[in-house]
Amino acid sequence: MDWIIGALGALLVSTAAYRKSSLSLSGMIAATIMGMVYYGAGDLFWFGILLLFFITSSIFSKFRGERKRELEKSYAKSGRRDAGQVFANGGLGMLACIGYAIWPDPVWAYLFVGTMAAVTADTWATEWGGLSRKLPRSVLTWRQLPAGTSGGVSLLGSTASLAGAMLIGGAAWLLLRWTDGTSTGTSVLPALSLWQWLIVGGISGFAGAFADSLLGATIQRMNRCPECGKSVEVDKHCGVDTVPLRGLRWMSNDAVNMLSSLAAGLIAWGLASALLI
Repeated sequence: MDWIIGALGALLVSTAAYRKSSLSLSGMIAATIMGMVYYGAGDLFWFGILLLFFITSSIFSKFRGERKRELEKSYAKSGRRDAGQVFANGGLGMLACIGYAIWPDPVWAYLFVGTMAAVTADTWATEWGGLSRKLPRSVLTWRQLPAGTSGGVSLLGSTASLAGAMLIGGAAWLLLRWTDGTSTGTSVLPALSLWQWLIVGGISGFAGAFADSLLGATIQRMNRCPECGKSVEVDKHCGVDTVPLRGLRWMSNDAVNMLSSLAAGLIAWGLASALLI
């Protein structure tokens, strides 16, 4: 029954997102599958955090979208998420949920919260940073960069990043209270306090977003537009094919997201373990 509830709930949300152009068709299918697994293999703790990330990110992607439209032309992923981006953001969390169902242990919850805090922090940083009136600065050299350049950070984006990460930490505490800290019929999920969850989510998520910017500034695959000279993530810009500029060929935006969220999950595990000593 839990799998059916999860499938129906995820289908309802993903269909609404598809109609609002927040998801492509492939993204809608992927989100439905993911939501079904999160609720079927887990419970409201896992599904609720996924839903919180997805809904807030979708809302912010549409907020003042006219100002972000030009920047999105440089991004490999726009406000309309496809299956690749859906799995890049929620795939590691889904594996943690399945891992918990097979082998109930608090470590899966720590990893899960860290990964979701990171993707939330990164998405919020991108959406709010795109509205900053000041140009971003390079995470490596601190020099000003053109808006939308990978590896750039801003005060507004960084503030939003920390807020998003802490929101996931706070939601973890609240959802565990609602579910009595149980999942898959066991009672082994961690009993951290609210402030401890805020620390775990805030630090791991913010660190994950920083790692995303660092990878974006160093080894992420970037191209140059021959027409306007901009450094972009896309293969086409200004109506022409872009040319390789730097980075590893296989290090796409999705790969960067997964690596940085994995790092955040490990940081969350370490922080939670230290706080429980």
